[in-house]
Amino acid sequence: MIAAVALAGFPGGAIFGQTGGGAAAPAVGGAFTLVTGDGQSVSDRDLRGRYLLVFFGYTGCPDICPTTLAKIARVLALLSRGGPAVRAVFITVDPARDTPALISAYTKLFGQNILGLTGSEAAIARAEAAYHVYVGPRNPQTGTIVHSALIYLMGPDGRFVTVFPDNEPAGAMAAAISAEAK
Repeated sequence: MIAAVALAGFPGGAIFGQTGGGAAAPAVGGAFTLVTGDGQSVSDRDLRGRYLLVFFGYTGCPDICPTTLAKIARVLALLSRGGPAVRAVFITVDPARDTPALISAYTKLFGQNILGLTGSEAAIARAEAAYHVYVGPRNPQTGTIVHSALIYLMGPDGRFVTVFPDNEPAGAMAAAISAEAK
C-alpha cells in the first residue's frame, strides 16, 4: 500500500528512470537546512559535489526504513569499488521523536556513510514538500507513520536525476547510478 500511495502522489515525468512527454513535472528537491546528529546545520548546498541518495523515514519504523537503509548501505559499498562518489541522507518524517542524537545513532547502525538529518517540524515539512513526500498521520495504537518510501537520486549539481522504489535491488541501483555518472 505504501508503494501505491507513493506512486500515486509522485509528480509525472520522471519515475524509475523514465521520462514522459507532456507537461513538465514539478521540480523534485530543493533548498533545505536541517540538523545533523552532532547539532550542526547542513543545507542541500553543503551536500553538492557528488551524487546524493535521499530517503525519508523515521527511526521507529518497523520494516521499510531499516530495510531500505540497509539497501542504501549496500549500494554505497558497491559504488565504493570504483563507482561515482555518492553520499546518502536519511531525513526524518518524525522530528518530534527523532532527535539529533537518536537519528545519528540510528543511521550509524547502517554505516558511517549515511547522514541522518532532523530539524524543526517546519524545516522537515519544507523538505517533505520539496521532495513530494507523503506522510500520513501516526497510528495511535501502534505509533507507526505511513509515508512514501522512495529513494531519490540527486546529481552533483543538486538537480533531480531519478527515483528508485524501495524494492529496487541494490545492484540495479548501483548500476543505474554508475551509468548516469558516465
